[in-house]
Amino acid sequence: MADEGMQSWKSLALGCAMTTPGTSKQFNTGDWRSGRRPVTDREKCIKCGMCYILCPDMCYSPDPEAEGYYLWDGFYCKGCGICVTECPKQAIFWQEEKEEDQYGPACGS
Repeated sequence: MADEGMQSWKSLALGCAMTTPGTSKQFNTGDWRSGRRPVTDREKCIKCGMCYILCPDMCYSPDPEAEGYYLWDGFYCKGCGICVTECPKQAIFWQEEKEEDQYGPACGS
């Protein structure tokens, strides 16, 4: 069968193509939260990592200064509440968010 009229993908002009891998990390997806943020009580935390594992937006990252704990990043958090609901020790709770701490780490505050 002849490929008449077909172009190779190499000859197509760039359109809606991501030319730099990982560019979605640049997008602030947490700027429309509902005015509350998750906060971790480190006294209750058992360092299970469920917040890190279950967060659909990867808002939690390992704390380099405290082994086993995770820091929250409001830049990506949409406020879905999965971390609050699924924490086995109820160590994560909602706190009203102030403008100045909208993107800062809430873990342990």
